[in-house]
Amino acid sequence: MPGPGTAPANPLDPFTELTAQLRAIKDSTDPGRLRLLLAAESAGALAAAEMHHAGLPWRGDIHDEILTDALGPRPRPGARPAKLEALAHQIRTALDAPPTLNPDSHPDLLRAMEYAGVGARSLRKWELEKLDHPVIAPLLEYKSLYRLYTANGWNWLDTWAPDGRFRMEYVVGGVVTGRWASTGGGALQLPHNVRRAVVSDPGWTFVVADAAQLEPRVLAALSRDERMAAAGRSKDGASTDMYAGIVATGAVDSREHAKVGMLGAMYGGTTGVSAQVLPRLARAFPQAIDLVERAARAGERGEVVTTRLGRSSPRPGESWAAVQGSAFDEDAGADAQSRARSQTRSWGRFTRNFVVQGTAAEWALCWIASIRRRLWALGEDTSDGARPGLAPAPFDRRPHLVFFLHDEVVVHAPAALARLVAQEVRAAAEEAGRLLFGDFPVDFPLSVAVTESYADAKG
Repeated sequence: MPGPGTAPANPLDPFTELTAQLRAIKDSTDPGRLRLLLAAESAGALAAAEMHHAGLPWRGDIHDEILTDALGPRPRPGARPAKLEALAHQIRTALDAPPTLNPDSHPDLLRAMEYAGVGARSLRKWELEKLDHPVIAPLLEYKSLYRLYTANGWNWLDTWAPDGRFRMEYVVGGVVTGRWASTGGGALQLPHNVRRAVVSDPGWTFVVADAAQLEPRVLAALSRDERMAAAGRSKDGASTDMYAGIVATGAVDSREHAKVGMLGAMYGGTTGVSAQVLPRLARAFPQAIDLVERAARAGERGEVVTTRLGRSSPRPGESWAAVQGSAFDEDAGADAQSRARSQTRSWGRFTRNFVVQGTAAEWALCWIASIRRRLWALGEDTSDGARPGLAPAPFDRRPHLVFFLHDEVVVHAPAALARLVAQEVRAAAEEAGRLLFGDFPVDFPLSVAVTESYADAKG
């Protein structure tokens, strides 16, 4: 407690926070794990701040060209783009609706569709595609273009990339599993049709890397299931597709079955192909499947589960407990019991995935931290004819991170250093695996592309 006349500690003071963290580490049951988690989170926060400072190169003229090609010329304020207006007219005509019908109003549009006998209960794409009516084609196209216009249209360009850089606003650990979130600009939902505007500076290039089948590899390492880890291990210096490797073990018959089955194991799929192949996967990889099953059962009991580095899942709230309790009342009916069972299974699916997705987020943080350190150690481009980039100092002459999306990173680098950057990004993935799982023999291979346009990174 502060003494008389002493101001209380500022909760935002870095020293106060550091002291609290060190105390938490000291009092924890596994200080090594928690220390690594805090270090990774801190490094991730620094990387996020640096990516905001440097910005992702963004060509406004190309973005405008993309929008004009798709929507027509930029409209005056308050008006729809020409293509959207033409589609709106087609929608009204197909529904025999008045010119006042606003296709952006879902209640009005559904009412008009009901009146016209379309038979739609919602405006979800998968449901509309099942219907046979002249309004369906223009409506689906309208919805797609409207999403582009509202999410990444001219207003987005003016707001988020006015100076040739998209400065995303990441929230490190903003999701309960430890994944990042974003407070604006849609950094984690950057659509492919606008990525053509992401072009490197003259004399520079992008090194784009993403981890292949990260979550199943994390599951193999978490559970120490050596047979599953071997299914994804590189052979003769070449990376192995883990799902193809699972097929090679004889566990399932096709890559699609391997993928659907593993996703079902990690996310709680209980129907269709997932339910059919899960027993076979459980026999082939008992430790891996047992780990997620135990996490699911713990969640169904309302218990806490933890990631590799000790991030804990939240407990279900009071409403969960109330629904569970009501199912045991003497006068509880079938509906109350059904609600309780459904809620129990739902929370079990959450904890089942929490341990895997949360640990994958920790691996990605360690990867970013290692990349960040390695890029700084590479230093500046000192080759003949080196051209400074357009990023602000200190990143105008050295490679730097500019984008991160769960299991993918983008580095903006002087072209002369691109090969070295690719090597360091791969080495960082290996280091992240060692930090989390020690000498357990699991591979984390990357797909790496060197390109001047982000849209071309995955061909």
